[in-house]
Amino acid sequence: MSGDIIKFSRNTENAPQSSVSTQTVAFSHYNNISAQLPVDPKTGEIVVGSVKDQATQCLNNIKAIVESIGHVMDDVVKLNIFVKNISDIEAIDEIYTTFFQSALPTRTVVAVAALPMSDALVQIDALISNGEGTTPQAPCALVKVSRNTENAPQGLYTQTVAFSHYNNLASQLPIDPKTGALVAGGVKEQTEQCLNNIKAILESIDHVMDDVVKTTIFLKDIADVEAVNEVCAKFYPNYVPVRSIVNASALPMGALVQIDTSVSHGDGTPPQLPEDTSLLVIEASNTENAPKATYSHTVAFSHYNHVSGQLPLDPKTNELVAGDVKAQAEQCLKNIKAIIESVDHVMDDTVKINIQLKNIEDIDAVNEIYTTFFKGDLPARTVVGVSAIPMGALVQIDAVVSNCEGTPPQA
Repeated sequence: MSGDIIKFSRNTENAPQSSVSTQTVAFSHYNNISAQLPVDPKTGEIVVGSVKDQATQCLNNIKAIVESIGHVMDDVVKLNIFVKNISDIEAIDEIYTTFFQSALPTRTVVAVAALPMSDALVQIDALISNGEGTTPQAPCALVKVSRNTENAPQGLYTQTVAFSHYNNLASQLPIDPKTGALVAGGVKEQTEQCLNNIKAILESIDHVMDDVVKTTIFLKDIADVEAVNEVCAKFYPNYVPVRSIVNASALPMGALVQIDTSVSHGDGTPPQLPEDTSLLVIEASNTENAPKATYSHTVAFSHYNHVSGQLPLDPKTNELVAGDVKAQAEQCLKNIKAIIESVDHVMDDTVKINIQLKNIEDIDAVNEIYTTFFKGDLPARTVVGVSAIPMGALVQIDAVVSNCEGTPPQA
């Protein structure tokens, strides 16, 4: 990797530790925090009690990690909450807000088929602002900017939180902002409403859909992928951002689809000097050494590369590789490695990995091959079990990669 900004990986004894992930990996102006289960760090066991007790433990673990690196919970810009039962979110919300003193972060809530450790009812990961940067960047008192618009649904979150050169949007459900209800129709109509909500939020902060670098699409029925892709194509006629498709067991309000978005933010946040957003380059890239897709393999902006969800496809045939979950996980990671190397990076530049498994019990087999792809400190990581993966795969993996050289302004 060119340049000299250093990835900073850290663990604390005050939160559960893992042999296959780092609790927090900082790079430039963000910290990526591994998903936290409701585990007591002193015993290594799931806490006894209700989902409310478990959510409290997850958030206490995140708080311990955040404080161990000299930060506070109000530095959180994004939380992803994975639950076994979507109706538990009301109980979680009762304690959720007590962890924040100022504007709430953006948020995604999704029910999944399974979580690591069978007794867990909830798992939470986080993204945190990092004003001090990482060596050799000089500390900078950057300001987190939280904003909402009446033209998109509001809830127990902030619609968009900007920090440095990224905006992180709260996941959008297919809600009509005028009525607060789900729009009528099927998955196509719902997808269009999600994307209209995203567009409204972006326009409220003087951005456009072509500023999106990554979307994660949560689907109740994985068979709806083609219909969703058809609608997405209308919103991205010039350029297609990185994409991951994740099967949800249930979504808030009984929705069929929910879309999570990360956006380039060339103007930065105060006191960064304003830049015309058209000047800082979004670098979308594809390689013949990874499977073909209807979206970009990787999109770089400023100091991060986002890599699309990789299925265990042979790039020569675009078909699933033969073998068990270990063989499939190896192919997913080979595809990610090929993409990363095609943009002159290495696997150890990875700061965050997200893994979806058809069978959560396969995690031990995946871990056997997973660690062989890294030579240094392991990335932060989130693992969930899902009922289905596109193409009938057993595993899917996406990644976020540090981008030391950044992206240049246009000539």
